[in-house]
Amino acid sequence: MWQEFKKFALKGNVMDLAIGVIIGAAFSKIVTSLVNDIITPIVGMLLGGIDISKLSIDFYKAHITYGAFLQSVVDFFIVAFSIFFFVKLITQFKRKEQKPAAPKTDPQELLLREIRDILKEQSVERGQ
Repeated sequence: MWQEFKKFALKGNVMDLAIGVIIGAAFSKIVTSLVNDIITPIVGMLLGGIDISKLSIDFYKAHITYGAFLQSVVDFFIVAFSIFFFVKLITQFKRKEQKPAAPKTDPQELLLREIRDILKEQSVERGQ
């Protein structure tokens, strides 16, 4: 059973996923800092010094902090956009690195193609 687990855990996909999760967590901290330390103060300044995350309302005996929810929504969209942009950037680099492979010219394949083309020409000449 240990050997099966070891074989599973060391597969490329599992390792890639683990690395992706670790990098994603670190990237999430960067984006959270971007939102909390740069974007939120700018938006607050544009709104006249209002801190969105502190917005709340009292509804009967409940204290509803809808500002924290709005802040989470803004965080989500910024993280989603950042990840989209990052993946798109990486995809473009991968496309540049991957050059189209030249078609293999196997001598047998070339000979078979020539025979096929000759047979097609003969069948057209016979009217078939």
